[in-house]
Amino acid sequence: MAIPKRSMRGLQDINTFSGRVDQVSKPYKAYMRIASIEMEKVRRGQERESAMHRVKNIDERFNEIEAEKTALLQALGERNEGNSTRAQGIDEKPGTRRNPEGFKIRY
Repeated sequence: MAIPKRSMRGLQDINTFSGRVDQVSKPYKAYMRIASIEMEKVRRGQERESAMHRVKNIDERFNEIEAEKTALLQALGERNEGNSTRAQGIDEKPGTRRNPEGFKIRY
């Protein structure tokens, strides 16, 4: 028996025009879409304002951090003016270099 070359067609294969009506012919759908777009626009505007407020707060904190850092560096600079051999107040104790192999314990 030979295999049919064309598959059997069923009820799902019948082409119809249902669902092909454009959105303009149903005005209530167009108005509902406009309303949903406007609501989304308002929500996005609120999100944008909130994000801009957060960015402003972050920028202010950055400025505070920079001011505090500058004040601390100036205080360290005044403290270490007489001792110019040290690099910004950080001195390394002799014999405190770390072993590149890590920490070893002998039992």
